[in-house]
Amino acid sequence: MTADTRAAEMAAEQTSGGDGERFVARGDWRNHSITSVLPTLEGLETSTGRGRIEIDLSGVDAMDTAGAWLIRRLITAKQTQGRDVALVGATSNIDELIAVLPERAPAPAAPTGPRPSLFERTFTPVGRIVTDVAGDLVAAMHILGSAVRGAQMKFGKGGGISPASVVNQIDHMGVRAVPIIALMSFLIGAIIAQQGAFQLRYFGAEIFVVDLVGILQLREVGVLLTAIMIAGRSGSAITAEIGSMKMREEIDALTVIGLNPVGVLIFPRLVALTIILPLLTIIANFAALYGAAVVTWTYSGITFETFLARLHQAVDHTSVASGMIKAPFMALAIGIVAAVEGMKVGGSAESLGKHVTASVVKSIFAVIVMDSFFAIFYSAIDF
Repeated sequence: MTADTRAAEMAAEQTSGGDGERFVARGDWRNHSITSVLPTLEGLETSTGRGRIEIDLSGVDAMDTAGAWLIRRLITAKQTQGRDVALVGATSNIDELIAVLPERAPAPAAPTGPRPSLFERTFTPVGRIVTDVAGDLVAAMHILGSAVRGAQMKFGKGGGISPASVVNQIDHMGVRAVPIIALMSFLIGAIIAQQGAFQLRYFGAEIFVVDLVGILQLREVGVLLTAIMIAGRSGSAITAEIGSMKMREEIDALTVIGLNPVGVLIFPRLVALTIILPLLTIIANFAALYGAAVVTWTYSGITFETFLARLHQAVDHTSVASGMIKAPFMALAIGIVAAVEGMKVGGSAESLGKHVTASVVKSIFAVIVMDSFFAIFYSAIDF
């Protein structure tokens, strides 16, 4: 409160004729300066008397909704007692502000209807989850179907694709992700090799750490961790980009001018993800094997020549193929989940954050579930 601002005041006086009361308000009746007048107002509201009441607001320097509500409450309390109340000295702005306020604050709505049964309270959340999952599956199938059919840049027209858009997405989601993918994979390969070497040393079988790293990295860890990194890095970006366009009604604008949002926005991202995830998996495998070779040479004295020779004996084309086959499917899952969550964004920043988080969580879950199904399938066909 500045030095020239007076705190709110309220004083009660007898009118000149002695047949009523006059309440005189002075000072600043805004939210930050009305605390001091609250006890006085409570006393005036509960006091009894006879005759007409005048509330003089000529001495009020400023008033906001908080101050106007206090005056409105005082007027209502006195009118409830059967007394005639008049406002005098108020400016037109203050008079209008008090006039538009209701006489009483609306009471909270009471719950209507009987309380839900235990069965309803138990299974209603389950039903909501089932319907949400069904809606997500329908939206995912729509996007996947549109992608299989083709880009369809315009409604009712033949398929098409924008090479510039795909290349731009490959640069954003693939090329710029190479450093973090390579560093992460190098460290993962080094950690697996270090822990494996320490455990196999008790059996005099440190050379088999090459088999451990090679098979584990090429069949499972390489593609799985790369997909998880892409889900966190690129999947969230896809959801945020599409969600921001949805908030600004840019997607509605595309539809109005006859363009298909799936073909313009989602299809290039799906194509780019399908291309970059296998390539990033290859980079991740090389980085992890190099990290393992460095660690085994440092801790176990296994030279690079010995490491490569043992690696050739331990792995074959099936080990490489089993990991690479998963990559396009995981890329599609990440892209579809991210696009579905982006299209579900509402008009608030809270909704955007909620769906970006859901996109990352669902994408990682989908990738892990898909990897487990592939593992069961490979085991069933002995691949």
